[in-house]
Amino acid sequence: MTKQDLIAAAASAAGVTKKDAQAVLDGVIDTITSTLQKGDSVTITGFGTFRVSERAARSGVNPRNPEQKIQIPAMKLPAFKAGKSFKDAVR
Repeated sequence: MTKQDLIAAAASAAGVTKKDAQAVLDGVIDTITSTLQKGDSVTITGFGTFRVSERAARSGVNPRNPEQKIQIPAMKLPAFKAGKSFKDAVR
């Protein structure tokens, strides 16, 4: 399902226009993104939690030159943990 498919399905389910559904979806995505950028998490009860996961720095191998070791810096990544209700519904 693409973003446009999701917008169409949400508009149909809520009885609103696709334009309104797109505005709401864009607002939700922007809010989740800005909250994660601040380092906070977003919990949607029954659905799941979006959070920032920190990956530690580590050493790696250059794929073009396997003998060359490289240092991969620490980084922050978005993560999602599904809630129990959501997991049960998918199963």
